[in-house]
Amino acid sequence: MKQLVMSGIAKSFSGVAALRGVDFDVRSGEVHALLGANGAGKSTLMKILSGAYISDGGTIAIDGQTASIRTPSDAKAQGIHCVYQEVDTVIVPHLTVAENIMLDRLAAAGGGYRLVDWKGMAREAAAMLDRLGASIPVRKLAGELTLAEKQLVVIARLLTEQAKYVIFDEPTAPLSLEEAERLFRVIAGLKKDGIGIIFISHRLPEVFRLCDRITVMRDGEKVLTTEASASSPEEVVTAMLGRSLEEEFPKVDARIGDVVLQVNGLQLGNRVRNVSFEARSGEIVAIVGLVGAGKTELSRVLFGADSRNAGSVSVRGREVQQGDPALAIAAGIALVPEERRKQGVLVGESVMRNLSLPFLKSLSRLGFVSGTRETDEAESIIKRLGIKTSSRTEQVAHLSGGNQQKVSIGKWLPTGADVYLFDEPTKGVDVGAKSDIFGIIGELAQQGKTILYLTCEFSEAIGIADRILVMCDGAIVKQFARGEAAQEDLLLYASGGRGDN
Repeated sequence: MKQLVMSGIAKSFSGVAALRGVDFDVRSGEVHALLGANGAGKSTLMKILSGAYISDGGTIAIDGQTASIRTPSDAKAQGIHCVYQEVDTVIVPHLTVAENIMLDRLAAAGGGYRLVDWKGMAREAAAMLDRLGASIPVRKLAGELTLAEKQLVVIARLLTEQAKYVIFDEPTAPLSLEEAERLFRVIAGLKKDGIGIIFISHRLPEVFRLCDRITVMRDGEKVLTTEASASSPEEVVTAMLGRSLEEEFPKVDARIGDVVLQVNGLQLGNRVRNVSFEARSGEIVAIVGLVGAGKTELSRVLFGADSRNAGSVSVRGREVQQGDPALAIAAGIALVPEERRKQGVLVGESVMRNLSLPFLKSLSRLGFVSGTRETDEAESIIKRLGIKTSSRTEQVAHLSGGNQQKVSIGKWLPTGADVYLFDEPTKGVDVGAKSDIFGIIGELAQQGKTILYLTCEFSEAIGIADRILVMCDGAIVKQFARGEAAQEDLLLYASGGRGDN
């Protein structure tokens, strides 16, 4: 049997063990899920396999032969390739689709003058896309593609390099349901061609749908390997956390009070169409929809990041002037955006500086920030939210996704905001951090805050919300009270199956 085997892999950073003798294998023609909470060690293990890190101990064997992998080039030479969630980092936008697909081969040819068979390259690139069932013009600039199309270009690239084993790291996180379905078909085709797939995802339903085997890591060790058909989401979650997740949505009932947020006739081109609703103190209102429904655009208009064409937004009866986030913040609105690394936090700054940004003025006197007060506030928020960091001065870039999200939320806590907008707050976050985030949201509701929870994860909306509004094509098409809707109902309205209110 052809397979890739990692045996006894060990790795430490500054004397702290990240991996402790981990064994992992993937067979040709199978999809093997690698799961674990953030910090479990799965990323470190895959970086060793892909040549980004060198292990401190252990061996890697491919098809029975010991492999020396010390650089990414070594990994690719062994047929090991990666498809990352952030495909923009490996796409050259000003090159054509064909040039991006053939990029590794062109780079391997080295410098100097040489003739390039551009027509032949375009034909081969087109053949690879056709193999994936993708209709993308090969002469189109890669910068003009959607994220899903860029992902297919990256997969076509690795096929030109005769990939044997492919690591998919959170590949569906940025995709719509339709795009994810197309990716699943592509993965099935790769599996049929005998390529071994390592699949990393926080979405357990797709793991059990796609994968043949599941391996779970915790605290730098492998704690479970099982056939997917013989396991369950409950078993996997328990293995990941080291405890059962007794309450996935730990919202304690909060007293729902008076109307705090009032939205009337909000319009932003065709992206937000005549949206009207109210939200009360202590209430969690979920706004659900498929990718492209207009949820993010709605959150940006409410926060003043985009100027509305028509309509009004009021907090506690006072209208919020549009087009300036500073005015929204002053009115008591806080936004935790979907793209946390680009819009929610400054990854190159410290945890402390990120946590103090929204209220630096209150920490300052005569233009100078009080270091003592900034430190005290940061330490208080870190403790309150359970942010796992080596110190308050650690760069946010070095935190796990879940802890970055806690920083994105925590920076608003001292501002006294009345309305919290959470746009896809659990995107790319493991199950343990999700539970923490749900707990934070529940606490805010208990404090009388108004919560808008914008998500395409229907199960989360059903679990956490007091009321659910369904968006489709920029409009609110249906409202459900708590306990009224099943996921099938939400999907029906979100996909345009019905349009009544």
